Amino acid sequence: MSDSTVAQPSTSLGTAFVERNLDLVGKLYQRSVYPSVLDVAHGKRLSAPLVVDLDPTTVCDLACPECISSQVLHHGQIGQDRIVRLAHELADSDVRAVILIGGGEPLLHRSVGEIIEVLHGAGIKLGLVTNGTQIHRHIDRLAGMLSWVRVSLDAGSADTYQAFRPSRGKRSAFPQVIENMRLLASRKQGRLGYSFLLMQRFDEAGNVTDSNYHEVYRAGVLAKEIGCDYFEVKAMLDQDHYTVNQRAEDIASVEEQIARLRELEDGSFHILYSSNWQAVRASADSVQPKEYHSCAVAELRTTITPTGVFVCPYHRGNPKGRIGDIQQSSFAELWSSADTTVIDPSEDCRFVCARHDTNQVIPLLAERPEPADLTEDFDPFI
Repeated sequence: MSDSTVAQPSTSLGTAFVERNLDLVGKLYQRSVYPSVLDVAHGKRLSAPLVVDLDPTTVCDLACPECISSQVLHHGQIGQDRIVRLAHELADSDVRAVILIGGGEPLLHRSVGEIIEVLHGAGIKLGLVTNGTQIHRHIDRLAGMLSWVRVSLDAGSADTYQAFRPSRGKRSAFPQVIENMRLLASRKQGRLGYSFLLMQRFDEAGNVTDSNYHEVYRAGVLAKEIGCDYFEVKAMLDQDHYTVNQRAEDIASVEEQIARLRELEDGSFHILYSSNWQAVRASADSVQPKEYHSCAVAELRTTITPTGVFVCPYHRGNPKGRIGDIQQSSFAELWSSADTTVIDPSEDCRFVCARHDTNQVIPLLAERPEPADLTEDFDPFI
C-alpha cells in the first residue's frame, strides 16, 4: 500500500493523559495491563512481552558527536523479508505495543511502511522515536497509524542544531525537520513530542566549551508553535548511561527557562521531565543503588535489534544482556526460551533507571489484594 492510499483511521490513536507519559508505575494499574503484571509478580513467564522496542536498522543519516548509541551504529539492519515476517509474528502474539526506535534512524528502513501497516492492522499501538528527517516520506502512515511520534531535536535554532546534530551531508537538517513536524502536527491523529537532550562539551580542565542549555526556552516555544503536544527535557548521559555532573548555575538556568515554559502549558501542551533530569535537578547521585537482583520489567518489555534481542534499551549491544537473535528463530520460539533474568540490576544497572520504581513495586503486588480502583486503559507503553 502506498502512502497516498492509506486509509484514515479512527481518532482514538493518541495515548490519553500526556502528563502521565512518564508515570511508569501508574501505568501498571490499567485494567488490561495489571493481570500480566501480577503474573510477573508471581514469577510467571508471559507468552510475550507487552511492549517491544524495535530497532529496524542501525543506520543513521546524522552524525551526532554525543550519540549515546554510537557503539551500535552502522552494523546493518534486519533484512526486509525478515522484518516483515517479524511484524506478522508480533501481530499474532500478545504484544500490545511496539516502539520503532534505534540504534539508527528507524524510518530509513525500506520496509518500515509495511511494518507499520501490519502492526497497526493487528491493533498493536505504535510509537516512534525519530530524528525527524524522513517524516515527510511516510506522512500518511505516521499521521494516521501511530499513537505518538517523538522527535529528537536538542536545539531551538539551526546553528545549535548543526553543532550538536550535524548531518552527514553539508546542509543542516534542521529546516527539513521543523517543516516535517509542522506537516505532521497539522494531520496527526496521535501525539507529537519535541525532545530536548541537555548537552555540554568540556575542555580538559572541565570548563564548558559548548552547550545547548541556553535554548531550552526557545525550543519549548517553538514546540508549542509547531503544534506539539509536549516538550520533554532530558539529562545528558555518558556511554554507560550515567548522568553527567551538572554545575549548579547550569541547573538553575534550565529550571528558570522551564518555569517560564510552564506558563505556556494548557490542555494541549505539556512540559515533561525525564527521570534522569529529575535526578540531576535534585542533585541526586549519578549512581542509583539497587537491592534487587532481577528486573521484572524485562519480562514485560524487550528490545529487538539487528544484532540481537536484549533485555532492555539500556543494555542494547551488551553481550550479557543479549537473550537471543531474531535472525535465527521466530519471535515466539525466541521468547519461550529466553532468560530475562540474565542481568543483575544490583551489579549491571547502577545508573539512574527509568524503571527502578516499577521494579520496586512489582514484587510487592504478589502479597497484596488486587486493587479495587484499577484505571481504565490510557497508555500501553509501560
